[in-house]
Amino acid sequence: MSDDPQTRGIGDGVRDDVLLRLRRIEGQVRGVARMVEEQRDCRDIVTQLSAVRAAVSSLSGLVAETYARQCLCTHAGVDADDITRLIDMLKAAR
Repeated sequence: MSDDPQTRGIGDGVRDDVLLRLRRIEGQVRGVARMVEEQRDCRDIVTQLSAVRAAVSSLSGLVAETYARQCLCTHAGVDADDITRLIDMLKAAR
């Protein structure tokens, strides 16, 4: 971790969830690599890659939401209600 006061890590509660999700994604990616090595059907590989993409997208959303709520609201004086409305709009757009 950096000594820079502008650098903020993910809070403990969310960090555990993020790490769990990353481990699952890592396992999914290893599974796709095995599928390629085993010459599995391309459709099955594409299906699994779509699942990986969805998992990464979901995780990205969680980390962005955490950044907005924990970092922007707490340290930049941004209104929490504005952040909530923004997050809701972004979730609706998915």
